[in-house]
Amino acid sequence: MIIHSAEFVVSSPSLALCPKTRIPEYAFIGRSNVGKSSLINMLVNRTGMAKTSVKPGKTRLINHFLINKEWHLVDLPGYGFAVVSKKDRIGWLEFINEYLMKRQNLSCLFVLIDSRLKPQKIDLEFINNLGETGVPFAIVFTKTDKISKLEADKNISTFVKEIKKTWEEVPQYFVSSSKTGLGRDEILNMINAANGEWSFDNVD
Repeated sequence: MIIHSAEFVVSSPSLALCPKTRIPEYAFIGRSNVGKSSLINMLVNRTGMAKTSVKPGKTRLINHFLINKEWHLVDLPGYGFAVVSKKDRIGWLEFINEYLMKRQNLSCLFVLIDSRLKPQKIDLEFINNLGETGVPFAIVFTKTDKISKLEADKNISTFVKEIKKTWEEVPQYFVSSSKTGLGRDEILNMINAANGEWSFDNVD
């Protein structure tokens, strides 16, 4: 897929205020500071489209971007630690869950996992919950350029082994680097294929 255009649409504090469209959406989520904004910028080849920060909890709204005037890329707030109040974190969790469970044109949720780390309980629990609730998703391992290939492969393999303890089949996953562009073509090709199978009849 070639990205011809990428434009910001709206930031929404709730599902009710998200764009009323029937086009497919692909959302991105992960623990705070997992490299989500950098990955999004790499995918659409636009520096600074999604705001990056070394301070966890930068994304606080549901951010919609229109790509090629055909589909939405959605930047969701991260889960886990963020430098905000407990009340704010609970509020984010509630409206993220509402978006994931009720957004009819959500084609796929990309769950970002930091390849530098051993499997984290919060990531595994989040993925298992998606399986239980039937939310369509894929995994993206990020920041592989920050460590050696041997270390990244080892951590990814360990994560996959953990998933196999509760899953009959390992969910689709991608290995990425925002710095080198690793995984970009594979992720965009997956989105392109899903767009080709999208049925507008499934959306009210």
